[in-house]
Amino acid sequence: MQLKLDPDRFEELQALFIGEVIDKVRIKLAEAGLEGLKLEEITGSIAFSLASTIDDTSDIEVGGVEVHPYITFRDGDDNLLHSGENSYTYDFVRGALKDRFDV
Repeated sequence: MQLKLDPDRFEELQALFIGEVIDKVRIKLAEAGLEGLKLEEITGSIAFSLASTIDDTSDIEVGGVEVHPYITFRDGDDNLLHSGENSYTYDFVRGALKDRFDV
């Protein structure tokens, strides 16, 4: 596999990715009985927390080992798409929440 710099496609894919994460969280919380504004608030809180971890904006250190995620997306079988910097999925959380909860 080769790393391929494609910021525009990367941006599109990370927006789709965080939307899917939000859908999965929302479904599980709804299955647990949450609904309405509480469902929206907790889904958003979890999504922002996950996004900050994925984007390497929260310190992760386990047993003296620092962890720094760097997200890429597969494009076919031969390429890993990246943006040239850390992801910024947190930028898409608000819009994805709005799309899913504003009727």
